[in-house]
Amino acid sequence: MDLRYTPEQDAFRAEVRAWLTANVPAGRLPSFDTAEGFEAHRAWEAKLAAGRWSAVTWPEAYGGRGLDLIRWLIFEEEYWRAGAPGRVGQNGVFLLAPTMMEYGTPEQKARFLPPMATGEEIWAQAWSEPQAGSDLAAVRSTATCEGDSYILRGHKIWSSRAVFADWAFGLFRTDPDSERHRGLSLILFPLSAEGVKVRPIPQIDGEAGFAEIFLDGVRAPVAHRLGGEGEGWNVCMATAGFERGLMLRSPARFQMAAARLAELAARQPTDAAQEAAVLQAVMDADAYALSIYATASRLMAGGRIGAEASCNKIFWSELDVALHRAALSILGARAELSGADDPWLDGYLFSLAGPIYAGSNEIQRNIIAERVLGLPKG
Repeated sequence: MDLRYTPEQDAFRAEVRAWLTANVPAGRLPSFDTAEGFEAHRAWEAKLAAGRWSAVTWPEAYGGRGLDLIRWLIFEEEYWRAGAPGRVGQNGVFLLAPTMMEYGTPEQKARFLPPMATGEEIWAQAWSEPQAGSDLAAVRSTATCEGDSYILRGHKIWSSRAVFADWAFGLFRTDPDSERHRGLSLILFPLSAEGVKVRPIPQIDGEAGFAEIFLDGVRAPVAHRLGGEGEGWNVCMATAGFERGLMLRSPARFQMAAARLAELAARQPTDAAQEAAVLQAVMDADAYALSIYATASRLMAGGRIGAEASCNKIFWSELDVALHRAALSILGARAELSGADDPWLDGYLFSLAGPIYAGSNEIQRNIIAERVLGLPKG
């Protein structure tokens, strides 16, 4: 692997850095888990889209720049280095959009991708249910076909951004006699539709980052099904691959955090164990970056993301916890006294969810054992 950047890539990096320097807000935006913060971040998405920075890998027709994944990684490095706002539209831009590029119809792409890029329509993921968390094949919510529409019924939970989002992509059982992975379909529906009730779920910090979604006779056009009927499992696994193995957590997020951790350690008294934790975090962040560059190169050569994405998911989620735990160890009681607005304390609280969302790490280890290592089921 040639790890050197080309002159064209260096020029792209300079262009990104210049735009971000001129446009990133001077102060931190309010949390997008509040109504005020959500709209502030929506406005930032619109500003990104106006410069065609919202989704650089998308075709130009949908608001992108038609660039490759290496340039996306370069963009992410500059984005995190600039301290730019979090992406409130990430469920759509990074998860649903790549899946729609693969499985969507031309009409679906033309309808949904442009407003997704601008932040006009923000998406929530409606997969998990009270009886089906990481075991996604156990979903019970149903979609009954009536003419040119589906009638949606069921209960979704732990839907990120759903409190203020506009649309959701959900997994439903379209074959009432099916079991497990069969008979499932992925259907898009507006959260403002008649029969939809959204109930906020407070996070550990008290903000409503999640929601329950109750569906009681919600009508969704058949044309809003992504992929064929009964093919929802394969469609969702493509989304999960992007979520776990590539786009949800770009390496720059952890490399910038590791650099801040090293700066913190340089300013504070540390013992041998703390110094070792800092060094491990820096090395792991770089190792993750090299792994993602390799994945991007493989995809650009025509490859696909497979079950090995579960290895990535475990690695980045445990790295995030370890990195923030090292920072709190160095800060000691001062971290708790600084309050929830402190980036290290806030980051640590969020990192605790990492081994759970995007499929719990226990489930990911089962996937690795069965599908990567070929071990028998327990």
